Amino acid sequence: MDEDLDQALGAVGPRLRALRRQRETTLAELSAVTGISVSTLSRLESGARRPTLELLLPLARAHGVTLDELVDAPPTGDPRIHLRPIERYGMKLLPLTRRAGGIQAYKIIIPAGSPRREPETRIHEGYDWVYVLNGRLRLVLGDQDLVLSPGEAAEFDTRVPHWFGAADAGAVEFLSLFGRQGERAHLRARPTGSASAE
Repeated sequence: MDEDLDQALGAVGPRLRALRRQRETTLAELSAVTGISVSTLSRLESGARRPTLELLLPLARAHGVTLDELVDAPPTGDPRIHLRPIERYGMKLLPLTRRAGGIQAYKIIIPAGSPRREPETRIHEGYDWVYVLNGRLRLVLGDQDLVLSPGEAAEFDTRVPHWFGAADAGAVEFLSLFGRQGERAHLRARPTGSASAE
């Protein structure tokens, strides 16, 4: 049992290094996101430091993986980590990229027939850009209530109260690019008339 545990923990370092390199993230960038010192991160990756739950939790969050994916060796021997869908607020979020400290991309799906919910706006640090692929997306942004159709986009500071939902009973699929404040996608929706007020 102890031998299995040691083997599993011994595989964590190379997996952490592979994840960080795959996302082209430096130790300093990962340190800034997780609050773990560069020297500790380096020792974890080299196997000189035994991983603990307190260290693995912020690292799993930063890399967008589960603890199981960090600790359990992939059964095929494939070192790549496959990001899993996240269910949140009745929506399915499919991570497309999770680069610590950089812009994060998601494909978000609201299934057809999802219960209509009253908007509950939220605020947080960052900047978001959304692009509708299919269906009609309702976006409540501050005092604006908008409906975006396929091919339309919106970008906004997430410190403005905001909420997403389906505009009708149909399914909605859209892309979301989210970054820390100041990291804008530099893409713009079409001029006036690209989104209609509800």
